[in-house]
Order: sequence, then C-alpha cells, then structure tokens
Amino acid sequence: MQHFLKKLRWPDYLIVAVLIAFFGYVWLSIEGTLNYKWRWELIPSYIVGWHSTREEYFANLLLQGLAATIRISIYSGILALILGTILGVARCSANLTIRMLARTYLEFLRNVPPVVVVFIFFFFLSQQLIDALNLERWARGIARQENNQIWTFFFGEMRRFPSLVSGVIVLALFESAFVGEIVRAGIQSIPKGQREAARSIGMSRLQEMHNVVLPQAMKKVVPPLANQFISLIKDSSILSLISVQELTYKTVELVASSRMIFEAWITTAAFYFIVCFGLSRIFARLEKRSDKR
Repeated sequence: MQHFLKKLRWPDYLIVAVLIAFFGYVWLSIEGTLNYKWRWELIPSYIVGWHSTREEYFANLLLQGLAATIRISIYSGILALILGTILGVARCSANLTIRMLARTYLEFLRNVPPVVVVFIFFFFLSQQLIDALNLERWARGIARQENNQIWTFFFGEMRRFPSLVSGVIVLALFESAFVGEIVRAGIQSIPKGQREAARSIGMSRLQEMHNVVLPQAMKKVVPPLANQFISLIKDSSILSLISVQELTYKTVELVASSRMIFEAWITTAAFYFIVCFGLSRIFARLEKRSDKR
C-alpha cells in the first residue's frame, strides 16, 4: 500500500478529489431533491439471508443472480469459443461458399443491435430447441429428486434449467461472432512462409491448420479472447430481457419489491466491477508470465 501511495502524484490526488466531490454532490442531490431515504443496512440481507425456521444462512436474490451470471458466462464462453473457432477457420477456408456463409453470419451479428439478436435467437432457435428436446419435463424430474445437489451446484435451481439453457445458447451465438473475428485475425497473422513450408513437406490443408497454424494463432488470440470473455460477462445482463434470472433480472425483482433503487443498482454495479476487474487483473498477470517465458 505504501509503495502504491509513493507512485501517486498531484494530478492523481486532484482526480480523486474531483471524483469524491462529484459523488458527494450526487449523493446530496438524491437525498435533497428526490427526498430519498437510503437503506443500506438492508442490502446485506438480500445478499445472504437467514432462514429462521431452518436456522441457517442461504443465498438471497443478489447472490443467486451473481451465481447465475457466473454459470451463464462460463458455459456460454466455452460454447462461444468452440463456435467462434469454427467460424474463424471457416472465414479462412479456401472454399468460397463456406467463407461467404461464415462472413454473412459474422457481419449480421456484428452490425445488428444485441437486443434484437437476443430476441431473434431466443424465439426462433433456443426456445424451439428446448421444446424439441423436452428439457422442461426432464428438469422438473431432476428437481423432484432428493439428491440433486450436484445438479443444483452446476446449474442452479433445476426448475429454471430451460431458462439457463436459453441464456447460454443465445449469448454464445451472439458472442461467437466476435470470437470468430478474433480467431480469423490470429490465423491470418501467421506468416505465409510457414504454411508453404508445411505444404512442402506433404501436409494437407487440414494437417497444416491443425499442426502449424492453429497452435500459433491461439497463443496470439488469448489476450483479446480474455477481454472478450469479460465483455461477455457484462453482455449477460441483456438476458434479463428474456426472463433469464441472472444478476440484472434479480436486481429488477429487488427494486420492485423493496423500492431500494439506488442501493440495489449500486450493489449490482459493484458485483459486476469486482468480477470483471478481478478477471482483468488475473488475465494481465497471466499474460505477463507468458511473455516472460
């Protein structure tokens, strides 16, 4: 801490003072103009609640929403990476049809507002898939079982499993477009001489891509992929529009039931900041370690 304070100069202190004055002004304006009564003392109970009958703590609205956001982000991130890698390779394909189909998909998603994309994928794809696989009936059967702790740990409340699947599919399809462009840029950054060398020793195009191009390209795209994963966490808030009960949706529920507008949204913003900033620092350290090697 002392080492950090020694690095600060007078412009840093000036910026901090301006920020404190700004937030102080906002605070006083809310209390004075809007006649708003702050109730911060109630927020902890909406994060971790106490069950008086069972005499145990339980995850309340905000913590439930945070857990759902983390689950959705992890699962959709993995699916987006798989789909995005396929799209990135397809963008560099020698076949014109495959290349144009992949480009059409990427350009459509990158140039249409995410809210519109979410609704299109939800009503025309994910919901149809859930109905076709009869996931609701299967999830209810799991929820009725007594020993379903493992299912609950990985997927949350099983009665809402179809909603989780919808969110994962919709978010992964949207984010895969950006992942695909990152992978495409990584593939095209590999010098042509290495590809020609691979072909000169008799490698097919598939072997060249698998053994030479992709291993080098994936190393180069790790930093932008890490940043895209952080963006994915923030983009997951859009899923509240299709009733996926992640953090933003739970915050809306809390505001509607308690009228703690500012406390709830500030706490939610703090949760998003802690998760995203923590991941950015972790990825930055991992990147520095890989550079040293």
